[in-house]
Amino acid sequence: PGWLLSPAGRPYLDSILQKNQRRVFGLLERPALPPALAAPTVTYKLFLSGKSGVGKTALVATLAGTPVPPVHHETLGIEATTVYWPAKLRASGRPVIFQLHFWD
Repeated sequence: PGWLLSPAGRPYLDSILQKNQRRVFGLLERPALPPALAAPTVTYKLFLSGKSGVGKTALVATLAGTPVPPVHHETLGIEATTVYWPAKLRASGRPVIFQLHFWD
């Protein structure tokens, strides 16, 4: 569980942080790692749906490291947010980077 804060996991965590805040990546951007630490990227698309006002947008904002809107407003259409999350697989012990596309 504490792999990201260990010396082995710290470079992966640093690749997604900027000034100790989660970095917001554009459509064509991804975390930059040295070639010796290159890790495969696993992509998932997560579609969030539910009743109005239950916190779907606030959840995505929290996971993306962006400010949570202070007041409720309807999300018009679909908002797409990309979040990168490094992890170490238990089975193989190899690090991977999850690329999560949230559709809210």
